[in-house]
Amino acid sequence: MARLAGRRILFAVPVLLVVTFGVFAIAAASPFDPVRAYAGTAALGADQETLDRLRDNLGVDEGFAVRWWRWLTSALGGDLGRSSVLRQPVAQVIGERLVWSTLLCAVAFVVAVLLGTLLGVLAARRPGSWLDRIVTSVAYTLEAAPVFWIALLVIWLFALELNVFPAGGLTDTASEQVTPGQVARHLVLPAGVLAVSQLPWFALYVRQGVGDALAEDPVRGARARGSSERTVLLGHALRSGLLPVLTLIGSRVPELITGALLVESVFSWPGIAAATVEAATAVDFPLLAALTTLATAAVLVGNLLADLLYGLFDPRVTFSDM
Repeated sequence: MARLAGRRILFAVPVLLVVTFGVFAIAAASPFDPVRAYAGTAALGADQETLDRLRDNLGVDEGFAVRWWRWLTSALGGDLGRSSVLRQPVAQVIGERLVWSTLLCAVAFVVAVLLGTLLGVLAARRPGSWLDRIVTSVAYTLEAAPVFWIALLVIWLFALELNVFPAGGLTDTASEQVTPGQVARHLVLPAGVLAVSQLPWFALYVRQGVGDALAEDPVRGARARGSSERTVLLGHALRSGLLPVLTLIGSRVPELITGALLVESVFSWPGIAAATVEAATAVDFPLLAALTTLATAAVLVGNLLADLLYGLFDPRVTFSDM
């Protein structure tokens, strides 16, 4: 296990270098002007000399490779730079927002895995039944539905029509402090939408895996020996049927991050989505590189976690084979 983790960490180093270099290259080719984004409305009345001086102070005219190398060496020393658009250190920007994005993703992912597993098992027990048809039909429908469309529909139904949950934000409008109760109420809709966007994959994978396991010879033998249906399902079919889900956990991380950005934007959740959008439109090189590195690292960690879980729970696979 340690050797596998070590190899993946060594592999992650060049990946992160290439990704951050690509971010600086793409941002340099962007049509957005970072100087005007930094100056805001003041740039409308500023003369060219002032804009040129500001451009020189920001180092915009330097080559992207030079800026990337300066940012990389500073980041390795613990300094992620300063966000030009948010006027804060990049580490502070990420620190203030990452906890809320992590909370949203964690709650949504746990709900998606647990509920998707339950629905998949129930559908696999009776293939072709009305429950199986409902689960698979709803799962395929949700697979094709854009997450922002689901979010807008949920806001219209539960916030505007039924008025049972707030439409967005982290706390109530008149509140002056963040309380766990308010955060929980405001978390229900965005976490639910993000969970629904991930749930179909787990439900369909579990249904297929458990359904195939129930048709295998060891399971039929257990039934022939008079084992109860619960023992057959939990002791034989469920363990082997859930193995494909372990690899799915890692592969869904990129989609989870993308969905979280859209959900945060729709629900005005104070995560890293707003910072990502502002960094991209303002060509904020330090902040954009740090956020991209963070997202890439999350994907690599998710893939490593999936491989570790597969090696731990599948006796046919050893870590030396990975």
